[in-house]
Amino acid sequence: MEEGKDKHLWQIAKKRAGFKRHLATYIIINGFLWALWWFTQGHRSDSDYDGMWPIWSSLGWGVGLAFNYYSAYHSNKEEDIMREYQRLKDREGK
Repeated sequence: MEEGKDKHLWQIAKKRAGFKRHLATYIIINGFLWALWWFTQGHRSDSDYDGMWPIWSSLGWGVGLAFNYYSAYHSNKEEDIMREYQRLKDREGK
């Protein structure tokens, strides 16, 4: 399937498509957990923060999702390596 395609762009496209699937899964599963909480105890006026158990899955998974987003849209290993190489080269030249 990669034949005839730019390998670098193909890798970026795969990462971004993977992130979008991860985001959709996060929204669906966490939406379900929050709905479950709401219909079982969340709608009661006496419930407070202590009973909001879905917050832990949303926050924990959200951290992983944030790293996945960064990797898919802002991380470029080859560019980072080239920048570091250039810094070293410049330092050696001085």
